[in-house]
Amino acid sequence: MDILRTSRLALRTWREDDIDAFVRVTADPAVHAFLPGPWTRDKTTALAAAQNAQYERHGTCYFAATLAETGALLGFVGLKHQDFDRPFAPCFELGWCLGRDYWGQGYAAEGARACIAYGFDKLGLEEIVSFTVPANLRSRAVMERLGMRRDPADDFAHPALPPEHPLSQHVLYRIARPGPD
Repeated sequence: MDILRTSRLALRTWREDDIDAFVRVTADPAVHAFLPGPWTRDKTTALAAAQNAQYERHGTCYFAATLAETGALLGFVGLKHQDFDRPFAPCFELGWCLGRDYWGQGYAAEGARACIAYGFDKLGLEEIVSFTVPANLRSRAVMERLGMRRDPADDFAHPALPPEHPLSQHVLYRIARPGPD
């Protein structure tokens, strides 16, 4: 079931036929350069189930992102509820992971804009965050194009990774609900 649609994308909950397609997306070393990966079929099956459960609980998740015209899976784009032990949490994190064939075409920003609007307008969120490793300049540029802002004082070590892991350190970006005009 499509949750969000843009002119080019359909964002929806995960289906069984997304599993192998997402495994292929993350098999590319460039795709998982800034995320722990590649992802196995078992790990992807668990991701899909966890995201669908997040949708049931919170009304949002990392949605399966597909081309609206063809249904081809690009990867994921969405808002994930995070409740780990960091000063900015609990929060809703805007995140994306797209196959390399879809980079540089504005899909991440397009899906992210739809998710930001959904978060503020439908879910009533006051703030949305996004984070990545400092070296992920492409994703950081998307965050900045979306109007998200970084305060270096908010940067953090990701609690899911050991502090010495090369992907542990993260930069945090935020966007607040727009005020009344």
